[in-house]
Amino acid sequence: MTPPPRPRLLVAGVGNIFLADDAFGPEVIQALGPRPLPPGVRVRDFGIRGLDLAYELLDGYDTAVLVDAAPRGHEPGTLSLIEPEPPDPTGAAAPPEAHGMDPARVLALAAHLGDGPLPRVLVLACEPRVRLRGDEDIVPGLSAPVRAAVAHAVEALHTMVPVLLADPAATPPLVRPEENAPAPTAALPHLAAGAAEDR
Repeated sequence: MTPPPRPRLLVAGVGNIFLADDAFGPEVIQALGPRPLPPGVRVRDFGIRGLDLAYELLDGYDTAVLVDAAPRGHEPGTLSLIEPEPPDPTGAAAPPEAHGMDPARVLALAAHLGDGPLPRVLVLACEPRVRLRGDEDIVPGLSAPVRAAVAHAVEALHTMVPVLLADPAATPPLVRPEENAPAPTAALPHLAAGAAEDR
C-alpha cells in the first residue's frame, strides 16, 4: 500500500491554558475538532511545549500557521494575520522556557537545529483582554471578547487553509480584511514593546 502523503501545512495552537486569554490558541484547536480542516493539514495543540514545536517545524511542511494570543494594540478579540521575518539561522538560539511559549524563540531554535529552510510561518493572532505573566496566579478561562473570537478564528482558518494549500506563498485574507496586518512584519507580536514581559 502507498503511504498517505505527508501533511503540507501545520496549524499549531500555542499558549498556556491556565493564563486566561493566553489559552486562545489551544481553544481554537479544540474548536476545530468538530470542523476538521482539509486533508494535507496537521492540526496540533502545542500548549507551552516550545521544544516540541521547534522540532515539528523541521518536518517538511510548506507552511505553518501558529494560533496565539498576542497584544498588538487592537480591541480585545481582534484577529490579525502576521508574517514574521525568518529568524537568522546563524544567530544564537536560546532554548524555550520549560513553562512558557515564545514563538520568536521557538522559530530561532528551529532555525538553529535544522539544516534546511523552515516552512513559511504565519501567525493568526488574537488581541487579548486579560494579560497575565507566568508568575501570576492561575486564572483559567477566556475573557468574553476572546471567547467570541475563537469561532471567528475557526472560520478564518477554513478560509485561509485552502488558499495556502493551493499556493503556499499566497497571503490569504481574513474574514474581516480590515484586521489583516501588513506582511511581512518586523517581528512576532511578542517582541513588541512590553509584550515580551507577558510570556
